[in-house]
Amino acid sequence: MLNGQKRWLFIAVPIFFFWFFGQIDKVGISIIQTDPEFLHALGMTGDDKNAKIGLLSFVFTIAYGVSNLFWGFIIDKLGARKTAIAGLFVWTFTMIMSGLANSYEIFLISRVILGFGEGMMIPVSGKLISNWFNKRELGRAQASWLTGNYLGPAMGAVVLVLLISLLHWQAAFFMLAAFNLFINIPMFIFMTRNTPEEHPRISKEELAFIRQTDDEIKETAPSENKSFAQDYRFWIVWFGMLVCSFLFFGISIWLPTYLIEAKGFEREGMSSITSLSWLFALGFVLACGFLADKTRRPSLMATILFSLTAVFLTVAVFIPNPILAGLCMGLAMGCQGGVFHLSNMLMVKYSTPETAGRAAGLIGFTNIMGGFSSYIMGWLRDLSGGDFSSSIAMLIFTAILGLAAYLFSIKREAAELRLSPIPVQKIQA
Repeated sequence: MLNGQKRWLFIAVPIFFFWFFGQIDKVGISIIQTDPEFLHALGMTGDDKNAKIGLLSFVFTIAYGVSNLFWGFIIDKLGARKTAIAGLFVWTFTMIMSGLANSYEIFLISRVILGFGEGMMIPVSGKLISNWFNKRELGRAQASWLTGNYLGPAMGAVVLVLLISLLHWQAAFFMLAAFNLFINIPMFIFMTRNTPEEHPRISKEELAFIRQTDDEIKETAPSENKSFAQDYRFWIVWFGMLVCSFLFFGISIWLPTYLIEAKGFEREGMSSITSLSWLFALGFVLACGFLADKTRRPSLMATILFSLTAVFLTVAVFIPNPILAGLCMGLAMGCQGGVFHLSNMLMVKYSTPETAGRAAGLIGFTNIMGGFSSYIMGWLRDLSGGDFSSSIAMLIFTAILGLAAYLFSIKREAAELRLSPIPVQKIQA
């Protein structure tokens, strides 16, 4: 069954779990921060409570974004496999450190270290996808690991709520450490290699397909002599990711608190809407992976998704029904999941296998904006007495900026498609 398709087992599967558990590590704090015992134990009370909560995500994403630049160069030198294993050991240490934290300051430090350790996720994934997959299957390859990016939090939201209610908030961090130690690390050690040429289980036929090029690919691939940094479209994608990170982290980190404090949901209802929101994101990722390969119009699709984000956030502000408001927030988050997928696909398109780590590092750096959005939303809530209206208005304006940026690349994309139309026959992977 896997003859000629082993790249999906040896690379796509480890990367799926890499992101499945990594995203629970990353965004699980949005669930844990709704636990009163956690807030009390670490001193997150008083008039500046929301700013303190927002600061947890702020320091994490600052470390995460800055370290992407560092990891991008390291990966191009040492390879994605060793880098991933090193980062996973850092995750495991920080999860244990978080579970043992007995003060706000120690927990804050653990979030900084976690951000540094997880900063290699996007460069590692971008490098492996660039090395292991044919240019014509980039959309599907990206979707395979981005599935874990959203399915992990969707399932993790329910598991974390159950674990906290049955045991203690500390148990959530110890469980996440065990996942990394006993699942993720062995997968990267025993299954992956930096390139298909290094893997003993890859056939000559599969390797030939991975390295295959044709006139269509040459037409749209970056020039050997032109750096991705010289292509203005890469910087449009980069700016779009700044906007996407601001929106996605702002919504995802505060969504559970929004549902409980602004819309009156119980913890069970909150976990259901939160899980559904991550499933929305997964749906948009899968749809974008399919449509991007079929239509070859990722920039147009990103423009539409930013427009829908602004619409859903506007509806959430004005609609009185709490369930519909929560669903609209989830759909807005889902749209940004689609943008995230398209951005990573375009990043691989505009770079080469030799520069993919650095290009992915620059894209990953944009996650730094997520920290600003989470902190600013908390600060705005404190100023407005806990109200979310001003925070959501800020997100709507940000979505419009993303829409405006991608308008500059639509014309060039359409011209490329006219020069190299989509073949009538089905492309066989």
